[in-house]
Amino acid sequence: MDYFRNIVIVAAIAGAIAGLGMTVAQQFATVPLILQAEVFEEQSSKAPATTPEMAHEHASGAAAHNHGEGWAPSDGIERTGFTLAVNVITGIGFALLLVAASELFGGLGGWHQGVFWGLAGFIAFTLAPGLGLPPELPAMPAAELGPRQLWWVGTVVSAGVALGLLFHSRSLVSVLAAVVLLVAPHIIGAPQPVSHESPIPEGLHHSFVVAAAVTTFLFWVLLGGLAGFFRERFIHAA
Repeated sequence: MDYFRNIVIVAAIAGAIAGLGMTVAQQFATVPLILQAEVFEEQSSKAPATTPEMAHEHASGAAAHNHGEGWAPSDGIERTGFTLAVNVITGIGFALLLVAASELFGGLGGWHQGVFWGLAGFIAFTLAPGLGLPPELPAMPAAELGPRQLWWVGTVVSAGVALGLLFHSRSLVSVLAAVVLLVAPHIIGAPQPVSHESPIPEGLHHSFVVAAAVTTFLFWVLLGGLAGFFRERFIHAA
């Protein structure tokens, strides 16, 4: 019982700290870009649609992103507080997955090994699916949520299994299977919107994709390193 309790403690501490670090990084990297995009979104929403089709497309986009409709946290402390809460909860959840998966292979042997597991998490959960479904800014078109979620989950699972085959098996068959698993989701292709027209400048979106990738990379490296550091002290010592 103490063993499982320590796993939860390690995940909670590592996830909370990583979530806090992610929130701080976002305030400097992604939040300013999101605020810029919301200005373009607001300007676009005020522009009259010239055809019924354009009006329908805008209404669908507004519903999908849920900006300007219903309740939303106000800018400033409230918005940052909700962002922090979501990041901490997400960090703890990912930390539980990382620690539990690593325990199946003997556990993390310190923060160095934890960093490598964090890099694997970044590849599986961010880099692989992000190649087909890059992060979106407000007012950007997107495909239906269900197919996107299904493709994302399939890509994450495929990437995770592929990494496991590459690191824990040296046979040629395993390497070939890993390559197939990494490539297959992108051959199938991620669901795409009917139109890619958007009021968001291409340069702004590119900057957001890079900023989101950098902050998420830092999150996973910090999460893995902290998980390995605290695992060594709570579980290995016990």
